[in-house]
Amino acid sequence: MVFDYLALTKPRTIHLVVGAIPAMLLAGRGTVAPLLIVNTIVGAALMTAGANTLNCVADADIDKVMTRTAGRPLARAAVSRRHALLFGLALSVGSFLWLWWSANLLTGLLAVATISFYVFVYTLVIKRRTSNNVVWGGAANGMPVLIGWSAVTCTVGWQALLIFGIVFFWTPPHSWALAMRHKEDYRAAGVPMLPAVATERHVGRQILVYTWLTAFATLLLALATGCLYDAVAVLAAAWLVVRAHQLYARVHRDEPVEPLRLFKRSNTYLALVFCTLAIDSALALPNPLGT
Repeated sequence: MVFDYLALTKPRTIHLVVGAIPAMLLAGRGTVAPLLIVNTIVGAALMTAGANTLNCVADADIDKVMTRTAGRPLARAAVSRRHALLFGLALSVGSFLWLWWSANLLTGLLAVATISFYVFVYTLVIKRRTSNNVVWGGAANGMPVLIGWSAVTCTVGWQALLIFGIVFFWTPPHSWALAMRHKEDYRAAGVPMLPAVATERHVGRQILVYTWLTAFATLLLALATGCLYDAVAVLAAAWLVVRAHQLYARVHRDEPVEPLRLFKRSNTYLALVFCTLAIDSALALPNPLGT
């Protein structure tokens, strides 16, 4: 039973909350109190767990249809929808109270905004009505960055918006690459994920566009960072863009594609960029651009 409730929180997606750490370190240029970082990550994890649980409640009907999600607790009736709803609400309220108490009111309100958008806008409205669903889903993925920044500064700076932009633009190609592998699942469930309703050529073009936007946002952040981040950002952006072009080239030639190679590389890319940003900020390295 405990593991079923844990599964409702989708633990594999909670790792995105660590995006708050490089944002906090950049905001404080390495002078952030460790306890504040821990408290913010705990609050962001509660936020994500609550939002994911409420998402499972709303998506219980389609989770039963899709092979990839048929093992989720609500899909196999291991947990009642009422209990899952109460669990999700408790986690959500807990995240607001925790962040308000340990950081500030703005940080807590950003958590509320994230949960509200993910559940009421993305899950209940956008997801089942447009093939651009994951584009808007990227906004929820990027919110831990803003939460981390606000926990340190009580504001949302332009640097935080750039880091948010990296996650926002990264989400579509990352999600579409995985969806290309599971497009029959989405068709069966009636969810208009782009690879399920569009040709592979169109999906490949869209992946290419958003990958370039991800690279651009990554490089633009160099205006606020040090030399280590700047160097790694250039190499990492090129590395990701090359993989997206390789996928599009195979699609354009009507050759079999391996979308999971892009999916895995996108995971590594985000981890590399965020780790480098955290180290660069913690060391307060000089900015070669002089800004």
